[in-house]
Amino acid sequence: MNTQENNKYIVMEAFDTLFNKRDYVAAERFWSPKYIQHSAVIAPGREGLFGLVRGMPASLAYEHGLIMAEGDFVMVHGRFSGNGPGAPFIAVDIVRLEDGILAEHWDVLQDEATQAGSKSGLPMFGEAFPA
Repeated sequence: MNTQENNKYIVMEAFDTLFNKRDYVAAERFWSPKYIQHSAVIAPGREGLFGLVRGMPASLAYEHGLIMAEGDFVMVHGRFSGNGPGAPFIAVDIVRLEDGILAEHWDVLQDEATQAGSKSGLPMFGEAFPA
């Protein structure tokens, strides 16, 4: 497996461990203690991210779609659902890895449009609108 494929695998394992399994101890091995957070909705550092997830409903689920890597950067298009009242979030997460762990993060978040609310008539994520 080349470095970029390995980086994509690491990011997917990290996201699954934190967002779906909610295994904070195991997640520590994926996120640097010096993790740099650029998101406007997440407090600084690894603990800011973990604290956000701890505060989410147990129904929170993450699924990834397109994933791309270039060098130490991985970009993932995904959906966060079960995150409480309101629409699921569609996210593009950009992660920089350093020595095989997540060192820095940027995101773009948007509420997922319903079919009625989509001017394009196409879903924002996957092949179908959410039920």
